[in-house]
Order: sequence, then C-alpha cells, then structure tokens
Amino acid sequence: MPICNPTELKACLAPGERLLGIDLGTKTIGLALSDTLLMVASPLKTLVRGKLKDDAATLAALRREHRIGALVLGLPINMDGTEGPRCQATRAFARNLMRIDDPAILFWDERLSTAAVTRGMIEADLSRKRRAEIVDKAAAAYILQGVLDRLAYMAAAMP
Repeated sequence: MPICNPTELKACLAPGERLLGIDLGTKTIGLALSDTLLMVASPLKTLVRGKLKDDAATLAALRREHRIGALVLGLPINMDGTEGPRCQATRAFARNLMRIDDPAILFWDERLSTAAVTRGMIEADLSRKRRAEIVDKAAAAYILQGVLDRLAYMAAAMP
C-alpha cells in the first residue's frame, strides 16, 4: 500500500474500515482508533516498544481485529518546520513496517500534540501517575482526530 496524503486516504479504505492513529515514541507506541464513520478518534492502548518484527505483528493483529484500512502516523516535525532525527526515525519505522505488513500510511504533523493533551489532563486535575499512563494513547487520539477533522472539512468543501 502507498504512503497517502489526506486527499488520497479515502481511496485506500474499503467501506466500514477504520483508521489507526499512532504516536510513535522511543519507548512506547500510543494507539487510537477511529469509528467506522471516520468521525471520532478514541484512545486504544499503549504498547511498550520492542523489536520491529514484534511491533509489526501487533499492529497487523490490530488491523485484522478492528478492520483498520490505514495507519495515521504522527510525524514529529520541529517547531521551525524542519525534520530532525525523530522524523527520520518515524519515516524509517514506516518504511520497515511497509516491508513487513504493507499498510497504507498517512503521516500527520504532530507538533504540540503531547503538550496539548498533557495541558488538558492537568486542567482535568489528573495525577502525574495517571497522565503518564494515558498520555501516549491520548496523543495518538489527538493526532488521529486532526486527520478525521480534515477529512470532514474536505468532504464538506466538495460541491
């Protein structure tokens, strides 16, 4: 499957397929799942990163279990718009994943996603421990919701 842009994403999906949002960290992978109507993102789980082969197998199993048609991978672009080592690592993860499982992938700018989610959790008065438990999957949901909102906007803008 291809690396998609938002305008091509719908063509990569069969009716009723979902999107899986991924916040790729160095130690964990936050995951979020869309609904079948591609309107709402919900936090799913946080995986502890292992070997690529194991992570790919877990993602493939989730794709089958939840009828996931494409992955939305958060791209950690620097605040000045440049791509640093974390972007390169994310793109390498996607390339390696495509060699094993070949999912459709959309990269999405994740700047400030973790900060926004953390700020919301602080405002909700969640403890530091609870924030640490859920921040990665919540950030994945934030990233995925950005894509879903963009898809809805594009659909509304079409005549």
